[in-house]
Amino acid sequence: MREIEKKWLEIGYKCFAHEGPKGLKIERLSKEVGKNKSSFYHLFADLEVFTESLLEFHLSRAKNISTKESNAKNEEELISIIIEHKTDLLFNRQLRIHRNHPLFKEYLDRIMQFSVQGLLPVWKNIISLSENSALAQMVLHLSLENFYLQITDETLNESWLKSYFADIRQMVFLFKGQLDGNV
Repeated sequence: MREIEKKWLEIGYKCFAHEGPKGLKIERLSKEVGKNKSSFYHLFADLEVFTESLLEFHLSRAKNISTKESNAKNEEELISIIIEHKTDLLFNRQLRIHRNHPLFKEYLDRIMQFSVQGLLPVWKNIISLSENSALAQMVLHLSLENFYLQITDETLNESWLKSYFADIRQMVFLFKGQLDGNV
């Protein structure tokens, strides 16, 4: 990828992450890149092609993040990865919000296929469900949906994430107690 294409994509990526598809205005992107609109059209032809390029850019980044998550040993490492990739998670949030758009749904589904599997090993440890992979995966799916509903640029920080994980652990603890007849 040429450096100018990368610059357009990086700026478009941030705009999409924070505002969704409505943040992708060619004139605005042109100003932020410091190039005229003809440069955009020369590289991407139209906004649809640019959006597809953004989605491919995100897919590549999501694979990278999934690899990092699969190597995380504990909650602290996972939190560090999440904070490091805040913009990527906000981009993914926008895909979820706008999943009625077929292309956004397609990419979200593709990302979920590998990201859940990468996240599951550390997730099972974080929520104390190492003994039950099926239940851990179900809790992960539900938690991800809830997570993406709640995250913002302001909430994605260490204290919020620790609290979020503690709440999930508490829920699992109470649920396990109900199953064991202890509550």
